[in-house]
Amino acid sequence: MSDYDAYLAGDRTDDVALYLSESYVSDVDKLADRDDAERVDDGVVLVVEGERGRSVFKKITGMGAMDFGSAAMDNPGHVDSDLAGGDCPHASGGPADHSPQFAFSFAEPQNEEVGGLYAEGDVIHAYVYCSCGESYSDKWLAGER
Repeated sequence: MSDYDAYLAGDRTDDVALYLSESYVSDVDKLADRDDAERVDDGVVLVVEGERGRSVFKKITGMGAMDFGSAAMDNPGHVDSDLAGGDCPHASGGPADHSPQFAFSFAEPQNEEVGGLYAEGDVIHAYVYCSCGESYSDKWLAGER
């Protein structure tokens, strides 16, 4: 099983995943050659240890991961399970392109004390920056999509 598959299954809760689209990163093929990367149809996903991943995210996007996540949480949307696609909640606002440019994701281990979704299993959190300039978020049980 690849690091990417293990992450999506909830088996890598100490890591973060970063999706970077070809339209956002100019040299996606070079990134795809990394040991911690997996090429997807229109970009690359990196699975990186948590703190290092936050640093990589900031270096590539210029944004702090937690600040980005906090802003995106205010806009619930749908993020595809592979982190490379989604449905921007602002898409009904007109003909603008609404494709994910990048995503930051982390997995939270099951926590029965918190209740709700967290009591059911590991939860994947995903935050997406859309080509329209908006950000949005989604969360789901690992392995459920």
